[in-house]
Amino acid sequence: MDSNQVTDGEANDGVGKTIRRLPEVKARTGLSRSTIYLKMSEGSFPEPIALGARSVGWIESEIDAWIAQWIEQSRPGQRAVGAV
Repeated sequence: MDSNQVTDGEANDGVGKTIRRLPEVKARTGLSRSTIYLKMSEGSFPEPIALGARSVGWIESEIDAWIAQWIEQSRPGQRAVGAV
């Protein structure tokens, strides 16, 4: 596991939920820190969860869903790769 990944080993459905820290969220989305926080304040980006007193992380599946939605909005009439 890399330093930007925290895995919940107690998932009831047998699938772990992965939490990603800001550097990886920035890399996955191509957005800057300020843009991520601006979009969060507008309600158009997933909110992070608290990991400690001064650290947060984003749930990977929520970021994946946001990316898929972003692709759909930017390409009307086309489906995201891997979409069912």
